Amino acid sequence: MASSQLKVSMLLLSLAALACAIPSDKGHNLPGKIIKEVDAVVEGLVYCQSCQHYGTWSLTRATPIANATISVLCINYRKIVIFYKAFQTDAKGYFYAELKGFKMVHPLIDHPLHSCHVKIVSSPLESCNVLTNVNYGLHGASLRYENKKLVGSSYEAVVYATGPFAFRPAQCIKNY
Repeated sequence: MASSQLKVSMLLLSLAALACAIPSDKGHNLPGKIIKEVDAVVEGLVYCQSCQHYGTWSLTRATPIANATISVLCINYRKIVIFYKAFQTDAKGYFYAELKGFKMVHPLIDHPLHSCHVKIVSSPLESCNVLTNVNYGLHGASLRYENKKLVGSSYEAVVYATGPFAFRPAQCIKNY
């Protein structure tokens, strides 16, 4: 009996020693070890569609819209919103939407490619502020993986693309 208790005690001590010997950086900042933060990012463009192409998805002669607002909405496999944030375009109509705070409960089903969509929200231009569904900007565009990453010393981002999206002038007359 004593020998079996001794064997169990030795086994437990060996496991404890082994656990202490395995390096772990979970919850600790080890000196000299840089922990990279990996983020998901969505990029795209927003334009004002030319009246000549009203009713189509053509962006020929379209002009970029500065300070247009888009939104990113992510819904998990249980149909619960897990991320929502609005972003604005820069002077060239470009948006770079960092999904800070986006968490995947299930890595395959809640992946950004499956759970996130981008919609156009508003245009600051009174002359071009009617929503269109160009590239599904009105109903919610899916993300595209284009094998693009941004890598820094302590930052890594997987970049997804969507769009381009468009608003149109209110006074366009559709030619039939």
